[in-house]
Amino acid sequence: MKFHIEIIVDISLNKLIELFENPENLKKWQPNLLKFEHLSGDLGQVGAKSRINYNMGIKKIIMNETVLKRNLPDEFVLMYESDGVTNTVTNNFKEIAPNKTRWIMQNNFKFGGLMKFAALAMKGVFKKQTELTMNRFKAFAESIPE
Repeated sequence: MKFHIEIIVDISLNKLIELFENPENLKKWQPNLLKFEHLSGDLGQVGAKSRINYNMGIKKIIMNETVLKRNLPDEFVLMYESDGVTNTVTNNFKEIAPNKTRWIMQNNFKFGGLMKFAALAMKGVFKKQTELTMNRFKAFAESIPE
C-alpha cells in the first residue's frame, strides 16, 4: 500500500529540519509516544537504529526504526518495522518562500501474515493517521519562534 501526503509548514526550511530531526521533540507532536530509545549507530545518520513505543489506545505498539538514507533537506528515508508491518517513509522538504516549507511524506507499507487482509480495509485509516501526525508537527513547529 502506497500513498503520499503534502503539507505546507509556515517556518523556514532550516528551522523545520532542526525541529524534525531532534528526538527530544517527538513527544511534543506525537502524543501517543511512550518512549524513544536509540539503539545503535550515530543518531539520525544512515544505519542508526532506534526502538519506539506507542500507546494506541487498546494496544501498545513497538516499532523498530532504521535510517536508510539521509540527504537533507532533499530526502530523509526511514524504515519502521512492527508485527507484520514494514513501512518505508521518504520525507522531502523544500523551502517554497521565506518561512514556508513544503513537506512531502511518501509511505510504502508492506504487510505480512494476517495484516495483509486487515490492510485492505485500513488504507484510509493509515492515511488519515499520517496526515494527523504531520499536522501535529506543523502546529508544534509553527508555535516555536524563529
